[in-house]
Amino acid sequence: MRVLHSADWQLGKAFGRFEPDVRAALADARFDTIDAIGQAARTHDAGHVLVAGDVFDTEGPEDRTIVQALSRMGRHPCRWWLLPGNHDYARNGGLWDRVRARKTANVTVLTEPDPQELEDGVWLLPAPLTHRHNLDDPTAIFDTAETPGARLRIGLAHGSIRDFGSRGEANNQIPPDRAERSNLDYLALGDWHGLLKIGSRTWYAGTPEADRFQRDAPGHILLVDLEAGREPVVTPIRTGRYQWLMREWRINDAASFDAELDRLMGEVDPAATLLQLSLIGITSLTDRVTILGRIEHDLRHRLRHLDLRADDLVARPSDDDLASLAGEGMLGAAAAKLYAKVRAGEGDAALAKRALERLFVEHSTGAAA
Repeated sequence: MRVLHSADWQLGKAFGRFEPDVRAALADARFDTIDAIGQAARTHDAGHVLVAGDVFDTEGPEDRTIVQALSRMGRHPCRWWLLPGNHDYARNGGLWDRVRARKTANVTVLTEPDPQELEDGVWLLPAPLTHRHNLDDPTAIFDTAETPGARLRIGLAHGSIRDFGSRGEANNQIPPDRAERSNLDYLALGDWHGLLKIGSRTWYAGTPEADRFQRDAPGHILLVDLEAGREPVVTPIRTGRYQWLMREWRINDAASFDAELDRLMGEVDPAATLLQLSLIGITSLTDRVTILGRIEHDLRHRLRHLDLRADDLVARPSDDDLASLAGEGMLGAAAAKLYAKVRAGEGDAALAKRALERLFVEHSTGAAA
């Protein structure tokens, strides 16, 4: 048995903090991933796509969002199984009634926790959310779910693994050993937006199109090969168009900036890259002006989006700047001692100057804050 596991599409997400052209591109890309998933199902001969919650970003999306989603899914011969999550939870007269009214033959909405037989002896156990925040474990029902003649049991749920810390939602907590407790061959989870393995039978697929800066691995779906009595074979498949990268560069001069920039440009497609860039270091004033000019007049235009953080890239202070620290209380007292060593030209004068420059940076960034 081979299925695709996905989650957290969050169709209709607004991306309000971006410029209009970026917002439109990111929103469209989320719909395009449906076609990427459908094509992956065809390529890998997977008859079922399991979507573990948050198909939509809200429980009241526009009609256009629903129609676009269903028309994209309807293009592909695989069967789509959609689970309500905490963003698009199930309620009477709500979103999922609107979805059902469109009557898309190959789309099944799982608003009830009733086991579904995907194929002979292959059972899907859904745990739909009926509120944004549920205090109880939504997967506890798996323990008593009846699956007559089951050769495979697959759980589908949306929530945070217990002891998951701050990385998932605080509610909708699921025990990390749920697959073992409920005799599941695989537990397909949604909620955490990066690809994450909890155990051999329990995985988060993450969002198929990245939607934030994070250090995990978004932009994938999971191809899951299942066979009774054996652990599943799980293979990530890249679906995301855009990369959301976080980089911190320590810069000493314009040449070191150019080296980092060349390395980055050799690794990415700039037009499909959103970059959160932090610059740290002490440079000459000329180099700082040059670096920031290159960013504003070149790099910013090459990337899809740039979030620049350059407060910690500071121009090297002049002698007058360093001397001015002398009147700054305890900071000034430390500065005065270091400055005396610098002026005396003692053996550790170079080290003292570096320490004094660091002190100046801390003073400058603290004053700016």
